Amino acid sequence: MRPVNEAIIYEQPLNERIRTFLRLEFLFSQAARHLHDDSQWGSRNTLASLLDMLSIFGRTDLKTEVLKELERHAAALGRLASNPDVDGNRLRKTLEELNALGKKLHASSGPIASDLKTNEFLSGIQQRLAIPGGTCDFDLPGFHFWLQQPAPQRTRDLAGWLKRFEVVASAIQLILRLVRESAVLKPVIAEGGFFQKTLDASHPCQLVRVKVARDVPYYAEISGGRHRFTVRFLRAADSEGHVRQTNESVAFQLGCCAI
Repeated sequence: MRPVNEAIIYEQPLNERIRTFLRLEFLFSQAARHLHDDSQWGSRNTLASLLDMLSIFGRTDLKTEVLKELERHAAALGRLASNPDVDGNRLRKTLEELNALGKKLHASSGPIASDLKTNEFLSGIQQRLAIPGGTCDFDLPGFHFWLQQPAPQRTRDLAGWLKRFEVVASAIQLILRLVRESAVLKPVIAEGGFFQKTLDASHPCQLVRVKVARDVPYYAEISGGRHRFTVRFLRAADSEGHVRQTNESVAFQLGCCAI
């Protein structure tokens, strides 16, 4: 969910790769936001985001996934070079950016942040994160000691660890920007608070975007897969926590992003 001016944009990924990229984008933003918070809580939040990144990168070879996506985007955009309706300068700059990030990723040795996966200090904290309150002071005295160090030292440590993700973060952010820009948001109506669309399987949609005016008293819940997706508009939970779909028709803007 991304607030934009007087509207709220809801996004739903329709494949696992984009789903992973969106989660990482969220973690990169969260870490950046808390990095320069001098409090212990700021350092805790930054470190928690970092460890979530490590967990995601430990599940699959994301470096290869990102490289494939950069190459695919470069090939798709390269085919637009002869189109007179395309901004040539902007296209050239984007292709240069895609190629530069691809070269940097190819030049990096081994998996992303592989050295952090064997860092005993970080591993000890990561093991305790699955336990409610598991990073309490008495559980992790080494972590407690680190949190008592001067803020500049903690920030320096965190920034150094996060630097391992710098190139891949830039690549993922560029990929997601291009995916989002691949579709123009168009006005549609959810009759009775419900909208469904069948997708063209030969041109798979990667990301559904729903833009709703901020003063609309409902939120969008999107679900879908390769063949179709649905959008339901729900009322916020009442005093007893119940959530219900509205019966009213809701005007919104829709984009099915594919590149």
